Amino acid sequence: MTNTKEIYLTAEGLEEIKKELDVLKLEKRPEIIQALKDARALGDLSENAEYDAARNEQAIVEARILELEQMIEKAVVIKEVNKEVVSIGTRVTIEYVEDGEQDDYSIVGSKEADPFANKISNESPIAKAIMGMRVGDIVSVESPNGKYDVKIVQIA
Repeated sequence: MTNTKEIYLTAEGLEEIKKELDVLKLEKRPEIIQALKDARALGDLSENAEYDAARNEQAIVEARILELEQMIEKAVVIKEVNKEVVSIGTRVTIEYVEDGEQDDYSIVGSKEADPFANKISNESPIAKAIMGMRVGDIVSVESPNGKYDVKIVQIA
């Protein structure tokens, strides 16, 4: 992979990636190696479903390990957050101008995004629209569902 795109992460996000990497390397990898040894001991590998399953799992785990290592290598950790403007690492409260409803979002890098936990990617339509904005600013958001306006209520 020659993709040198930086990956923006919060310190918390980087720690989660490191923990997952440790689990894969220190727990999952040895389990798979043992499963391969056990499957080899059963004899003929050409018709050995346990061996095939272990090899497939090994490929998936090794690919994920490589992906996590590359993420760590390309990580740009967001340490100091300017709470005067919306940026990666801030928590922002927005108000939908049309109906007055409010939502809170944490702006995170794309690898940390979790819409169910209100963590939205800096690359999402709403985050792109509000990045660099201040409390009181009203901006238009271009989304696949159409255009709408939001007001920045609070930045934390």
